[in-house]
Amino acid sequence: MNNRNLASTLIILAVGATGCSQGDTDGDEPGLSELLARGESSFVASMACADCHGGQAQGDTAPSLLFGPSPADIQYQLNTNPEMAGLEEELALSADDVISISLYLQSLTDEGVGSVNLAALRASLEAVPDVAVVEDYVVTERDRQVMQIERFETVLEDWERRARPGPLVQTYQTTVIATFDAGEPVFEPEPGRTYWYENLGTTTPYYTTILGNEGTAVTEFTANSSQVVVGDAATKEVIASSELPAEMRAAVHGTVMSPDGRYIYIVGPRPQAAGETPDDSSVVDLQSEASLLKVDALTLQPVKTIDVGARMHHGQIFQDRHLLFDSFSRTEDGLNIFLLDPETDEIVGGVRDEDLGGSPYLAFTDNEFIYVIMTPFGYGPGSFPGSIQLVHGELTTMRPIWVARVDPATWEVVREYPVPGFRPHWIVIDSARENMYVTKGASANVSKINLESGEILWTTGTAGLGPYGLTLNADESEVWTADKGEPAGILGRTVSVIAADGGQQRHTVFAGYMIDHILLAPNGRELWGTSNREGRIYVFDQDTYETSHVIDMPKFGDPHGLVWVHYDENGNSMVVRDQGGFHNGVNPALGTALDY
Repeated sequence: MNNRNLASTLIILAVGATGCSQGDTDGDEPGLSELLARGESSFVASMACADCHGGQAQGDTAPSLLFGPSPADIQYQLNTNPEMAGLEEELALSADDVISISLYLQSLTDEGVGSVNLAALRASLEAVPDVAVVEDYVVTERDRQVMQIERFETVLEDWERRARPGPLVQTYQTTVIATFDAGEPVFEPEPGRTYWYENLGTTTPYYTTILGNEGTAVTEFTANSSQVVVGDAATKEVIASSELPAEMRAAVHGTVMSPDGRYIYIVGPRPQAAGETPDDSSVVDLQSEASLLKVDALTLQPVKTIDVGARMHHGQIFQDRHLLFDSFSRTEDGLNIFLLDPETDEIVGGVRDEDLGGSPYLAFTDNEFIYVIMTPFGYGPGSFPGSIQLVHGELTTMRPIWVARVDPATWEVVREYPVPGFRPHWIVIDSARENMYVTKGASANVSKINLESGEILWTTGTAGLGPYGLTLNADESEVWTADKGEPAGILGRTVSVIAADGGQQRHTVFAGYMIDHILLAPNGRELWGTSNREGRIYVFDQDTYETSHVIDMPKFGDPHGLVWVHYDENGNSMVVRDQGGFHNGVNPALGTALDY
C-alpha cells in the first residue's frame, strides 16, 4: 500500500472511530469528513506545510508532524516561529483551516481522531498569544526597530537600487613591470589527455604543525613562496611544480588560465616591491597593492609581471576570449571588477565599487552577464563586512546583501537581486541559465533564485558553518557546498549535499579542513575540493559520496581554485573547466562530459 492510500485509509478509520459521517453536521457546522478533506487540501497545497514537513508529514527540511499537533500547537508556531513567518498570511488561514489541518494530522497517527468539539477548539485558538503583543516584558524602542526589519520580506518590499543608473564603464591602463625568460618545459603533455592546474599559497599552519609534532621538520612542508602545480586528471598525480622566486611571494587566491590553456595567472608582489623579498605583512595584507604574474603553462615559470591596478582575488574565463577578474583591493584609479584580454594583457573595461553602490566580493558569469556579489559599505575593512562579528553575536542585525547583474556590453547594472542571509560567497548558475545558487557564510545557508523573476525559490541551511564555494553535480540535481567555516572563525570540514529542486538536505560529506573551492570535474563523475588548511585536494565520488583520492600539494602549499586543460589529438590545448564553469563544448549537464 502506498503512502497516499495509507493516508486515505487512516482518514476513513478515523472518521469511523468518531461515529461521524460526511453528512453529520450541527446546523451549518462542517462534519468531520469535510474537515479532514479540508485539512489535507490545506496541508499539501503549493507553498504550504508539505513542502517542508513532507507529503505525509513524515518530516523533511522541517520535523515530522506524525505526533498529531493540536490546533493551538499549530497556531502557536504560526505566531512565534520565524521559519513560518508569513505562511498564515500567504495561505489566509482561518481558525477552521488550522483546526482542519490539525485533525488531518491526527488522522495520520496510530490513535486517529478522537472526539471533536469545534467550539472548544476555536476557543483554544483565541487563547494562543500573539508575539506582537508583549505585556509582561520590557520592549525597548530598539527592539521595535529590529522587529520591524527582522523579516526578509521587508527587504523585498522596500528595496532601493544601489548602483548608479546608466553605463558605469571605467578603464585602467595596464603596464608591464618586468619580463622574464620562461625557460624550458618541465613536462610534455600528451595528445588526448587532460591535466589540472593549481596555484598555491604559503599559509597552511594546521597541517605543518601536525607533521612537525610528529618529528618531521616543518621546513620540509612549508614553501617559501607561491607555487604553480600541474597534475594528471586521470591518475590524480602531481606531474610537476614550480616554486616562484621569494620576491614574487604573495597571498594567493584563485587559479586562472587563458582560454587556450597556455598561460596561468597568479597574484604577484606589490609593484614597488619588485626585486625585493616581501615581508609577511605585505604578503598577507589583502588591502595592499599587488601585481599580476603571467606564468607559462609548460615551464611553470613567469613570463611577465603586470600592473593591473588591483590585487586579484578570483578570475575565470568569459566568453572563451577574455578573463573576468574581481579584486580584494585596488589603487585609486584601479577597478574592482574588470575584463582582461589575455592576448594583449590589457583591460577592456570594468567597474568600481562606488558606482556599484557597495563592496564587490566575487564576480561570476553565465557568458552573457556578469553577476557580482555585493555587500554594503561600513562594517569593516574590504570584503569582510560583519561576518565573524555577526556569528559571535557582536552585531544584532546587518544591512541586506544583493547580487548585481551587469551587462558587459554597456557595463550597466540591469538588475539587482536581494539575497537572504549575510556575507555571500559564491554563485553557480545552472546550464539553462534559469536559476542561480548563492552561499552565505555568516548565516550558513544557500539560496536558489530565479534569474528572470528574482523569486527566491528556497533557502536552506548547510551542514557546517561558513559555506563558501559550491557546485552542481553532473545532472544538476544536487548542490554541493564547501563548508569552510572561515566566516564563523572555525575550521570547517564538511561538504553539504542539497537537493537542487527543493532544497532538502541529502547528505553530509566529511572532508579536509577548510575546503573553500569545490568543482565538478569535466568527466562528470568526480567533485574536487581544495583544502586551504591542509594543503591538499580531496576528490569525491559523485554517486557514493566517498573520498576517492587525497592529493598532497608540494610542500603542502595552500591550494586555491582549479583549472582543467585538455589536449586534443593534434596536441592543441584548451581550458575545459575553471571556476566559472565548463568551456569549449564540455558540459556534463548537457551530456558532453570529457572521458579520461
